[in-house]
Amino acid sequence: MSVIVHAGNLPALNFRPTVRPSRRAQKCRAHSSSDSSGASTSGRTEPSQQQLKRRSGGINVPQAAATVLGVAAGAIVGASAVQVLFASPAGAAESIAEVADVGGLPLALGGAVAVAGLGAVLVNTDPERRRTAQAAAAGGDEMESVKTYFNGTGFERWNKIYGETDDVNKVQLDIRTGHAQTVEKVLGWLGAAQGGVKGTTICDCGCGTGSLAIPLALAGAEVTASDISSAMAQEAERRYQAAVSQPGASAPAVAPKFAASDLESQGGRFHTVSCLDVMIHYPQEKADAMVTHLASLAEKRLIISFAPYTPYYAVLKRIGELFPGPSKATRAYLHAESDVEAALNKAGFKVTRREMTATSFYFSRLLEAERQ
Repeated sequence: MSVIVHAGNLPALNFRPTVRPSRRAQKCRAHSSSDSSGASTSGRTEPSQQQLKRRSGGINVPQAAATVLGVAAGAIVGASAVQVLFASPAGAAESIAEVADVGGLPLALGGAVAVAGLGAVLVNTDPERRRTAQAAAAGGDEMESVKTYFNGTGFERWNKIYGETDDVNKVQLDIRTGHAQTVEKVLGWLGAAQGGVKGTTICDCGCGTGSLAIPLALAGAEVTASDISSAMAQEAERRYQAAVSQPGASAPAVAPKFAASDLESQGGRFHTVSCLDVMIHYPQEKADAMVTHLASLAEKRLIISFAPYTPYYAVLKRIGELFPGPSKATRAYLHAESDVEAALNKAGFKVTRREMTATSFYFSRLLEAERQ
């Protein structure tokens, strides 16, 4: 069975099932022949479609078979297409192609089938119930469930994605590329390669494995980095030590400080505060308070990124929630840019630069704001 789906540009349904004739129909064909004029010389004829329909209880067998196979295949396509983690930082596929073979029957099932299959799943799936159960397992504390996830299966997944191993699939490699692009944009804004951060105090909140904190420290910034996951913070420290141990490398005058801490517990005052791809774990009402707290730490500049809310991304996220992978155990929130900017303005900051990073599976809006 061949299943081909191009999201956003769905092809028309092209389904031609092969229906095996009944034994009676085969006998009819074997005992019949036609003359040159095309007239039948047999006293027996094949049953008509209407006769077949009556014999099957009023069901059009070929159409029924096509519908059943179509819905089943559509559900399979949906599951394959949207089992893309729309979490820190997440995205969904612009196009997905899968090829399978069932009983040697070739099927080309397009957008209509996928929609039908997903529609059936939508009716019977309640992602909110699953989310509630996940939070309940962590004592009802959603942030505690995030911490548990990133200290366990989440750490294993994202440590691999943010690393250099070749043991990643196409989706994970694309997410790695997208996140790296966001980091490079921030380094460019700060002029890290030109010595623009030397001696500058920077706090990287939600530092992960150190993708941003380490190059900032190596460029001379005085970096304080924290993550809700102790496993992530320890890995960031390990990667920093590995970086300065390379032949020809030299440690900066001030070594970065890595600590396990949630955003709300982070204290101090810094010239610049950064927080990349973390807001996806916060609903808007908590995100406002998070922005306010981050702003209180920043003397001059605040750089933040988030998964932007658009109708298109919202639909992809909603579908993705129906087919969570085994390592997907946290909620994912999209945020309207206007809401984030309003929170920044309320905290006394004005957005001065904006960027959008969008690959096939990674979508992240990046804002730089300065204190007014």
